[in-house]
Amino acid sequence: MTYLLDAHTLLWFVAGDATLPLSVRNLIEDRKTRRFVSIATLWEIAIKVNLGKLTMAVGFKELAPHYLLENDMSILPISVPHLQRFVQLPYHHRDPFDRLLIAQSIVEDMPILSRDGVFDAYDSERIWG
Repeated sequence: MTYLLDAHTLLWFVAGDATLPLSVRNLIEDRKTRRFVSIATLWEIAIKVNLGKLTMAVGFKELAPHYLLENDMSILPISVPHLQRFVQLPYHHRDPFDRLLIAQSIVEDMPILSRDGVFDAYDSERIWG
């Protein structure tokens, strides 16, 4: 199976945070699972780190790309079909980073690992707990 990790999912996984449900942690740790992190997620994290709104268990320089590569996580680039789907999405969710993840999830037919229940209002699959 293939999954797209939301920002909080990635950060909680990296930190070993108990807030991340064990079932989600097991999906991420399963080496048969293909795990993707959107470049938009990394951009969002970088912005929050730069503004001082986020501290991480590892530094951003260690997270991307070193930690991701060491843990066999692939970076999902933003493509034109993602943006085309993005502009068609209804405004159930206002966060542009999350809306882009939703568009990527739909285009790539890839479930999102996220606790954000607003994702359920879209044609993407969300897995949590």
